[in-house]
Amino acid sequence: MSVKITKASMRQDENQHYLGQVIFELENVKSPYEISFFSKNGKDWDYNLHFTAQSGDEEEFYELDARLEEDDDLFDELLSASWNTLEQSPSDE
Repeated sequence: MSVKITKASMRQDENQHYLGQVIFELENVKSPYEISFFSKNGKDWDYNLHFTAQSGDEEEFYELDARLEEDDDLFDELLSASWNTLEQSPSDE
């Protein structure tokens, strides 16, 4: 199943926690989705899945959420898209 990433971002907040976001579409899935990532250390990640614009098919939403839990490749692809937008501070270079 191919992924089309519409928008991705990642930043660090004032506590140096990582906050990321990806808006994406999946082949054969009706609605576009947004996934938000959160990590205190950049290694262990929590996420929240959302409909992007308006509510869509609830069953499809739960199926996609379950897939994200099981499909490491899909999760990692979305996380990498977000992570790759993180700007390095001058002290990190």
